[in-house]
Amino acid sequence: MRVLGIETSCDETGIAVYDDELGLLSHTLYSQVKLHADYGGVVPELASRDHVRKIVPLIRQALKDANTEMADLDGIAYTKGPGLIGALLVGACVGRSLAFAWDKPAIGVHHMEGHLLAPMLEDDAPEFPFVALLVSGGHSMLVKVDGIGRYEVLGESVDDAAGEAFDKTAKLMGLDYPGGPRLAKLAAKGLPAGYKFPRPMTDRPGLDFSFSGLKTFTANTIAAEPDDEQTRANIARAFEEAVVDTLAIKCRRALKQTGYNRLVIAGGVSANTRLRETLAEMMGSLGGKVFYPRGEFCTDNGAMIAFAGLQRLKAGQHEDLAVKGQPRWPLDTLPPVA
Repeated sequence: MRVLGIETSCDETGIAVYDDELGLLSHTLYSQVKLHADYGGVVPELASRDHVRKIVPLIRQALKDANTEMADLDGIAYTKGPGLIGALLVGACVGRSLAFAWDKPAIGVHHMEGHLLAPMLEDDAPEFPFVALLVSGGHSMLVKVDGIGRYEVLGESVDDAAGEAFDKTAKLMGLDYPGGPRLAKLAAKGLPAGYKFPRPMTDRPGLDFSFSGLKTFTANTIAAEPDDEQTRANIARAFEEAVVDTLAIKCRRALKQTGYNRLVIAGGVSANTRLRETLAEMMGSLGGKVFYPRGEFCTDNGAMIAFAGLQRLKAGQHEDLAVKGQPRWPLDTLPPVA
């Protein structure tokens, strides 16, 4: 089976072609970072318009790169949610229209399921069951995964997600958008300077996350300290360590609760070097293993949507003719795949 994947949930237009026998045949990605940089964040209406401009040329390019014609496709997968409703509708309208015109089945994919399954694109793919840590700009959650569609959300963010906290803290430091990767780069220059940042919600039972208080603590520290490059780097390091430690503590708890010894990390924040190193060290001490996608598949991309969609299309699942976007969509409501 060969599937065209379309990702338009936020500010990146990703298109890919995936074949269940040959693997990933092509993937193209257009980022809107420059478009939104002047505003310090994503402007939903501008994002939607840019998806409209870029999606068809990117589909043509992906099909050409994959040496694939319309007749070679067995289905189309597009991101149905969660995400920005206008952006979602661009991908849904194009994906559903192509499916109708080409007489192919179509499936709306859950964006976070795409991230969760992204490590399956690698040669060293995890086997079920495992615990997944999904960390992005809009979501932080721990999920017990017993198979595709067999998900139990163990904990999630009650306010700011980890990626959102990175971006907002970066903005407090005067760093340009997108702030998260820039803050991590600044933190790499930081020194242990005696800052003691809180590890939120780790002093109580449970697996939920909260990073808004940590962001406020960091803002107060910035205001009280000298405004020089090294001090800002030291504060960035202390903030990053607090986030990473918090995520690691919660992952350890989730692994103990489930009894599993495999951990998947995915989503934009999973590209963070300190997080990867910390979790790899933790899993080594536990006799387990950590899995994650390569850097280009940590952020939003069409390859993960094509792969996730293919699994559901092979199981006989598909959408009707209605064009639907679902900006809020609980992950644990998805049907299982046999």
